[in-house]
Amino acid sequence: MQAHDHHHQHHHHPGHVHPPAAIHPSILRMSAAQRLGIAGAAIVLLWLLVFWASA
Repeated sequence: MQAHDHHHQHHHHPGHVHPPAAIHPSILRMSAAQRLGIAGAAIVLLWLLVFWASA
């Protein structure tokens, strides 16, 4: 069994704490109401495009 001997690169100086992790926007972090609102807006937009294309 080989040892895990390669070194990982750190982006902070020894003795200092890690910088806070960046929080990326995610649909999973939204509330259910926000997700339903976005889905509803997308449905309305798609139907508007259908009506516009058929006119």
